[in-house]
Amino acid sequence: MTALSKEQVLAVPKIELHIHLEGTFRPDRVVELAAMAGEDPPRPVDRLFEVDNLADFLETLDWVCGLVRDQPTAEQVAYDFATYAHDQGIVYAEVIVNPTHWSGLTTADLFAACARGFDRAQADGLGDFRLLPSILRQQSEQEARQLVGWIEGAGLDRIVGLSIDGNEEAAGRTGPRFAPAYDDAARFGLGRTAHAGESSGAEGVRDAIELLGVSRIDHGVRCIEDPEVLGMVLERGITLNVCLTSNCTLLYSSLDDHPIRELAAAGVGFTINTDDPETLGISLCSELTLAAEHLGWKLSDLVAAQHRALDATFCSEADKQALRALIDQTVGT
Repeated sequence: MTALSKEQVLAVPKIELHIHLEGTFRPDRVVELAAMAGEDPPRPVDRLFEVDNLADFLETLDWVCGLVRDQPTAEQVAYDFATYAHDQGIVYAEVIVNPTHWSGLTTADLFAACARGFDRAQADGLGDFRLLPSILRQQSEQEARQLVGWIEGAGLDRIVGLSIDGNEEAAGRTGPRFAPAYDDAARFGLGRTAHAGESSGAEGVRDAIELLGVSRIDHGVRCIEDPEVLGMVLERGITLNVCLTSNCTLLYSSLDDHPIRELAAAGVGFTINTDDPETLGISLCSELTLAAEHLGWKLSDLVAAQHRALDATFCSEADKQALRALIDQTVGT
């Protein structure tokens, strides 16, 4: 029996912390951009992301993002995301953007355009959306530090943190390589998150905490495999930004094999997110409904999950207070 109705899930103001702009292109936008670029998709657009492994998935993301070759188009892609988010009842999101996917734009042009798109969206009442520039795991220590240095000099208020993403299994251990960039980010006052505990296992979670100093981890679910690492997550209050369907696509054969129940029972703070909604054919409402069914959530549990997400955001305390008031006023808590 469904623990919460779809209408209840939609009505609650929501926060998303683990979503990649690269994974939010609507099929009609991809068709339009491919036609403008005079390129043929590697597969039919309705099956574009039907791939067998993460490497092919990331290669397809590179192709899609490479179709964006000017700032107005990038601004529209950001605004498209905001429209989707508003339709889902998302009032705040921190959106991961990895500039290595966007071969048609410089880092500066890409983020300036995304910031303008989010500025326009907020002015239109669609929500408040921030940016998390992300390091690709295959990059060098110098490239990572250059990205943080660029963030410091760019002065874009919508950039609130630093991320790492990419193929953990192919890249191997990267924590020691990127620790200096994360130290730079800490000195600059940026929030710090990282993908870990997906293909990297529990040891990736340990490195993210000990070497990168993160306050939250994207995925992180495999910390359950090592009691010591699980204890570290609990002791330090690390929030795991979990993506159920994404994990069941790449890691687990079914939701019953996913450790979310064990993580919840252990007292781990977690949020529910989409990762790449368009490529997976999901939405935040559908993922929260899935979580509610699987975990037996009541409305109070859904609201508590939004409060956990709010506490883990990288925005200011004033912004957090305003978001908390919005959530509580809407659900009557």
